[in-house]
Amino acid sequence: MTTRRHPACFMFFFMAAFLFGILSGAFRGFAADGPFLGEFRDPPREFSVMPFWFWNDDLQDREIVRQIADFEAHGVYGFVIHPRVGLPRDIGWMSPRMIHAMNVALEEAKRRRMYVVLYDEGMYPSGSASGQVVARNPGHAARGLVKVALKGDEKLPLGPGQKLVKEIRNADGSRSAIVEKPSQGIIRGLHYIGDEAGPLKEDSPPAGDILNPEAVDSFMELVYDRFAREFGSYFGSTILGIFTDEPSPLGRGGVKGMLPGNAALLPQIERILGYSIEPHLAELWDGGSADAARYREDYHRAISICLEENYYRRLSRWCADHRIALTGHPASSMDIGAERYFQIPGQDLVWRYVVPGKSALEGQHSTMAKCASSAMIHLLRRRNANELYGAYGHNLTFEEMQWLAGWGLVRGHNLLYPHAFYYSVRGPRRDERPPDVGPNSGWWDRYRPYADFCRRLCWLNTDSQHRAEVAILADANRLPDQSARVCFQNQIDFNYLEVRHLWEEARVEKDGVRLAGMVYRAVVLDGWTSLPEKALPALRQLARQGRLIFWKEPLAQLSGPQTAVASSAGQLTAALRSLVRPDLVLQPASENIRYRHVVKNGQHVYMLFNEENSPVEAKVQVSARGGRRWLDPFRGEVDGTAAGEKVLFRPYEMKLLQVSP
Repeated sequence: MTTRRHPACFMFFFMAAFLFGILSGAFRGFAADGPFLGEFRDPPREFSVMPFWFWNDDLQDREIVRQIADFEAHGVYGFVIHPRVGLPRDIGWMSPRMIHAMNVALEEAKRRRMYVVLYDEGMYPSGSASGQVVARNPGHAARGLVKVALKGDEKLPLGPGQKLVKEIRNADGSRSAIVEKPSQGIIRGLHYIGDEAGPLKEDSPPAGDILNPEAVDSFMELVYDRFAREFGSYFGSTILGIFTDEPSPLGRGGVKGMLPGNAALLPQIERILGYSIEPHLAELWDGGSADAARYREDYHRAISICLEENYYRRLSRWCADHRIALTGHPASSMDIGAERYFQIPGQDLVWRYVVPGKSALEGQHSTMAKCASSAMIHLLRRRNANELYGAYGHNLTFEEMQWLAGWGLVRGHNLLYPHAFYYSVRGPRRDERPPDVGPNSGWWDRYRPYADFCRRLCWLNTDSQHRAEVAILADANRLPDQSARVCFQNQIDFNYLEVRHLWEEARVEKDGVRLAGMVYRAVVLDGWTSLPEKALPALRQLARQGRLIFWKEPLAQLSGPQTAVASSAGQLTAALRSLVRPDLVLQPASENIRYRHVVKNGQHVYMLFNEENSPVEAKVQVSARGGRRWLDPFRGEVDGTAAGEKVLFRPYEMKLLQVSP
């Protein structure tokens, strides 16, 4: 196998910086930008933050109306109605009292020109209608596969609802069986069990089998069709969409060592993989062969796609038919495949998955923002979302809250679902997945500038053209983070390109991969052990053009004299710079700054975010030509900073550079 490694292109860097210095200084005049600045100051209300509103206590009409007025007074023009643990027993899921309260909230939102997203479960994960799916048909409870050891020639004892999928003779002569059985998984419920003054438990309704189309149909009849009957007049106006929340094929808890799936899915899995997984089922638990890791990876990828086809696709079509969006997020931060069925792709930033200085650039959760925003671009969606702040704890600070918003916005989010505003903080409610980040927080009296900041940047990231020429190849449920880190720290913006696009909508031409208005002149392969056969023709063409770069290790499927391998951050940066012209250059260089370049209403805007807790002072050079000025995203005004001089980025500060042709 022959590889070639890119040298550090020092001369290229110096020439590029010199050229961009000339370009950025040559156009000092600032043309009139029409309504751009006015709309930037006060964007439409649809770009507001839309917090989860925890309905977690006895709901009263007057209090619902009062809280909505308080939201509006603080710059919050929308909300997600989220029934939550703490409701009284007579307010059950989709009960008359719950439907009445939703109507009160919807009518008040309509009167105030505010927006609402409905939540499809009580509480989560979605797909069970608070246990009503299983109550209607016990055979629709979540199911999975387990491996059972058999002794001697004993017959397999099967319990209620269990099914033998395959009996196996192991290499040592022993016997095992693959058994399908109920997972015993649950979802979180809406009601406390016991006296609130003492130790509390929650209801735990049984999880539905969301890999089973019949169970999914039952869920949709109980929830989605009911929403249409009760609230259809608000669809497409006050109601923007329905939120589905981290659907889980097994539910929460349940049988240890169980894998999602059932015997009925085996033909669907074979169609997805192109071969039968049945002879290799035992290896999903044990590494019995050299290919066991590949079979496990293939199986989990196939289950992800089964979930897409049997659950997400059905909900997506229903929402499209009813003129609203399916929003929410899948269970994993890396589940980019499922995003194709959301009209508003989304992710979930909870449990301190990302915090300043630690996990912003590493690990699976560091990929989530680019997951949703890349899906938005490639699927030609208008918005993408993030549910953020959930379970960050009472020690969450206002400054950290703003940092987390900036972390997502500079990566392309344009709809934020803060988690959460609490209807009530009475008794144990205050400590249920805290904190309240709205009316019951210490910063509510200074919330308005933060809400306006988020609204401006969500507006900026919507109906605009993202400028990036690097793609990192992704699988349906795996997004590389190491090559992404190198790009972030060297101001090389990118999108994740899900591999299926290569044989579906994308085209490979002389200048690279063209998809949804984007042109990717360089494609990075990071961490792949094998590639789908359907992807190989496009990737081989890119390799022949010298536009394919392997991070660390090449693949035998694509080896050849054109194979480029970058084994260090410096080599990857040099390889990318040799294919993609620099769009933004900092002098001196800094690894702290993240950036995003969009074109909106004819104006180029660079979002620059200092992601670290140390100041950065640098001269900013950009490829866009025209008059330059800095904008203050908190005040909505022109910043007085001189456009051509060094700029000071305070710790965790966001700045906007506008370039007007």
